[in-house]
Amino acid sequence: MTISRRHFISGIGSLTLLGSPLFNARAASMKKKNFVVIMLRGGMDGLTAIQPNDSKMAQVRPDILVKGVKKLTADFNIHPRLKAFYECWQEGKASVVHATSIPYTMRSHFDGQNLMQSGGHTPYTEKTGWLGRGIEVSALGGLAISLPMPLLLRGKNTLDNFFPTWMSLPNDGDLRVIESSYSKGSALAEVMNRVRSRPVSMMKRGGDNQAHELAVVAAQELRREDGPRVAVFDIGGFDTHAAQGGEDGAHGECLADFDKVLNALRNGLGNQFDQTLIVTLTEFGRKVEQNGGYGTEHGYGTAILMAGGLVKSSQIYADWPGLATKNLFERQDLNATIDARSVYCSAMSTCFDVDFKTMKDRAFFGDPLTDLSDRLFKI
Repeated sequence: MTISRRHFISGIGSLTLLGSPLFNARAASMKKKNFVVIMLRGGMDGLTAIQPNDSKMAQVRPDILVKGVKKLTADFNIHPRLKAFYECWQEGKASVVHATSIPYTMRSHFDGQNLMQSGGHTPYTEKTGWLGRGIEVSALGGLAISLPMPLLLRGKNTLDNFFPTWMSLPNDGDLRVIESSYSKGSALAEVMNRVRSRPVSMMKRGGDNQAHELAVVAAQELRREDGPRVAVFDIGGFDTHAAQGGEDGAHGECLADFDKVLNALRNGLGNQFDQTLIVTLTEFGRKVEQNGGYGTEHGYGTAILMAGGLVKSSQIYADWPGLATKNLFERQDLNATIDARSVYCSAMSTCFDVDFKTMKDRAFFGDPLTDLSDRLFKI
């Protein structure tokens, strides 16, 4: 089967949950903290989401400069479609790491998305993801729920796939007939037993499975004390080469999709939102200058949006390189001065109660990452 580039990067909203249906000893001894990753596929433009107060923006983006932004700090404003995120910011429960990226600069969606999930050094060389390896380190055990299983979550753990559907399961009689066709103890029999043991609430759901609808399901599961503690969302469409627009353009619509997910999680989690950390992940940013199609081309530096009660405070954390041409990556992209993997490793260390060095060594191959836990999160 040939998958076109556009099909690969547009995708659909999807959700993966990972938790522990049967608490293991370590999980039972720990205060439950939820870790949610929202993958923004296509190269999220950090300069659109969190816009710097820089006169160069109006010069190089005359047709797509976002109007109606809200002030975050003296130096940065937020896109107006990020309403829930801004509300979290006002409550001290949202922050941003800006001018950051994974260390990938070749601008291919395929390669970049492989590396953003695997955390590897060369595309397609790793078969597991940094979150899957981090979960192994945490020794929390678990159940993963997804269709399909993202590379980000793959590890040595035994994982189970799930995706809510409008279709019904066969009746019990038919299920027993199907089950009898497998040998006892076989892998297929184990899968059938696992499916039959699931609660109905996990098996069937109406709607069209847009990401914000899946967020309602995720919040229901994450807020349970014995429920999953990891969720991964997948939102596509950020590859805005044309009609990126400002407030109402294609990129604004994608940011609104993210914001709906955040809002559904915040509302559904209730008090458990205070024990939750939500982070975004994307393969690269966009060029600083707009193109002839009122869009932007693939770039390098971008921003990580973070929300939840586990963020330390409302802050823009950055070693801001500026937008002067001499300071741009290859004289065209926002430079990345913070390795995004340092943020993700610190986030896992915080949420899974594993010391940073151990997490770095096991999940990111001992790469020279910086422990940002005490600067970004409540530890």
